[in-house]
Amino acid sequence: MDKINKGRVKTRTPRKRIKSDSTATNRAYLYTKKMILQGSYKGADLLSEGEVAQELGISRTPVREAFLRLETEGLLRLYPKKGALVVPVSATEVEIVIETRRLIECYALKKLTDLGPNPELADKLHLSIDNQEMALSQGDATAFLEADRTYHSCIVESTNNPILIDLYHAMRDRQLRMGVTIQAYDVARCKAIIEEHREIAEEIRSGNGIQGIAEINHHLDKTLQILRGQH
Repeated sequence: MDKINKGRVKTRTPRKRIKSDSTATNRAYLYTKKMILQGSYKGADLLSEGEVAQELGISRTPVREAFLRLETEGLLRLYPKKGALVVPVSATEVEIVIETRRLIECYALKKLTDLGPNPELADKLHLSIDNQEMALSQGDATAFLEADRTYHSCIVESTNNPILIDLYHAMRDRQLRMGVTIQAYDVARCKAIIEEHREIAEEIRSGNGIQGIAEINHHLDKTLQILRGQH
């Protein structure tokens, strides 16, 4: 009987530890990623597992696991016994990110408009546009960019392709740390973005894929110009 009780104790304890470690790893991952994307951890900064662990009040093991995950996403480069280097944004990465966005968004729009007019999605996109206008009027850069991301994500999510959707969100994360937030402080560009979004939404409403793709390409060309100016 004692052996059975001891066995039960041993089987319960690891499960609790696994759950705790998983939660701590996720906290470390989300925290570190946020700090990188918002620019608090800059390109070429060397991060210490111990420092991040101390900031979060956790052990170094989940931080190490979080760093490994961020390395697979191309945000960190690990150096044993030294730390993790925040990978600097290169001019090449800027080009690649926008090229990937272009492929995904144009594909999504073509697939969408091949099915014909879609007034329901167009109305949904206009809600994001309304949120952008509100954010612009309030000078809220974060809200403006979040509404912009929601707008484009709605188009990509219409593919119902989870792999493509995950890849798209990863590209938007990468773009966030490239300095695209400058758009949110340029009122003229923000107004132009809103008008471009309206035009794309109306092409989706009518099912005009050819014109919609042309407008998305124009839209991304402008974004690329801004990003090139930052790098």
